[in-house]
Amino acid sequence: MHKVLILGAGLVTRPIVRYLLDQPNIHVTVASRTVSKADALIQGHPQGTSIELNVKDEEKLEKLIAENDIAISLLPYTHHLTVANLCLKHKKHLVTTSYVSSAMKALDKDAKEKGLLFLNEIGLDPGIDHMSAMKIINEVKEKGGKVVSFESICGGLPAPEANDNPFGYKFSWSPRGVVMAGRNNAHFLKNGEEKKIEGKDLFKNNWKKEVESLGTLEVYPNRDSMLYQELYGLWDAKTIFRGTFRNLGWCNTLLKIAGMGWLDDTERSELKDKTLAEVTASVINETSPDNLKEKVAKKFDITIDSDVMKRLEWLGLFSNVKVVADPPTYLDFLANRMLELMPYKENERDMIVLQHDFLAEYPNGNKESIVSLLIDFGIPKGDSAMARTVSLPAAIATKLIVEGKIKLTGVHIPNMPEVYTPVIKELETMNIKFKDTVKKV
Repeated sequence: MHKVLILGAGLVTRPIVRYLLDQPNIHVTVASRTVSKADALIQGHPQGTSIELNVKDEEKLEKLIAENDIAISLLPYTHHLTVANLCLKHKKHLVTTSYVSSAMKALDKDAKEKGLLFLNEIGLDPGIDHMSAMKIINEVKEKGGKVVSFESICGGLPAPEANDNPFGYKFSWSPRGVVMAGRNNAHFLKNGEEKKIEGKDLFKNNWKKEVESLGTLEVYPNRDSMLYQELYGLWDAKTIFRGTFRNLGWCNTLLKIAGMGWLDDTERSELKDKTLAEVTASVINETSPDNLKEKVAKKFDITIDSDVMKRLEWLGLFSNVKVVADPPTYLDFLANRMLELMPYKENERDMIVLQHDFLAEYPNGNKESIVSLLIDFGIPKGDSAMARTVSLPAAIATKLIVEGKIKLTGVHIPNMPEVYTPVIKELETMNIKFKDTVKKV
């Protein structure tokens, strides 16, 4: 019986736990700070164990890692390195759905020497995006062609029938993570020209894109796309862009929210027990919440009845509502308030949209436009699309690792056929599949 340790019991964890419990040769231990969450995932399954764990208790964490064959870290990324070093110490494999940090990359040699695989970025974005993109890029190369333009855009959104608030958004994963992503710098290649965007200007750089069956969505840049020139072997590409999908109006509103200062995560103990209006006044350096709407509208040179102001008012930023934020930071007040107003209701579905656009050229002069589109919906009263698409790739890869079917060692992402071919094949059996449209240009 293979022993798998899952660290964390958050919003995306249930599918990975249930998938692995369904395997006849795997025992699953779920360790969480809130053991009731782990209990709810295991549901008394004979091949499951739930354990209370504060990840700061390194002695207990080490004992758990030593007792299992592989660790899956679904903890905040700041804890992955601690887990990775303990995996090295006890010769255990590691799986995460998070971006590879430079510190994680530095463990590559040690992991190889010990015959270990540390597989990162095996979720949705990053994860399914890597695997599906590399599948097509390699198919083009096998036909003697080259990819001269590559765009990859992903977003987690409400299904159309659940899109009923002014922001066009609901939370299927960490609200803090969603808000913090609005501070990231961006770097991409467009028609041979490198573009560098500072975090403060991220939402200024947005445009509209038509998506089959969904209509018009907004797109804004996602982190450093230039890394993928080497990771994907896109040396001939004049455009390399990775972006995020949102519904119309998100970017302009978040641009104003960021411009006010709401994305600051400095702890401010003086904000405890303040109303949202009082916190908003503090954010824009006003001593009083009097005439707050007028002050905000003037700051951004917009009218009080503009769509942006209506969204801010709907959020309650000018109200006497109190929000609990621990730690008391502007960012946490905002994230917690958004989560209060933008949860999924019991029967509502979320939606994942991931689209790759390729332009391929071949030696005979032919050109092809390839659009690869994944739309996946959550299951009412069941798993969200976000949970399924983030955790099932990690679950499948974990099974393949413990069964010895992936023999790689070192620190990797799933951009090689040994990983992506079997994972994509199994995801398709779960109806997580792409529709590819190829047209001659």
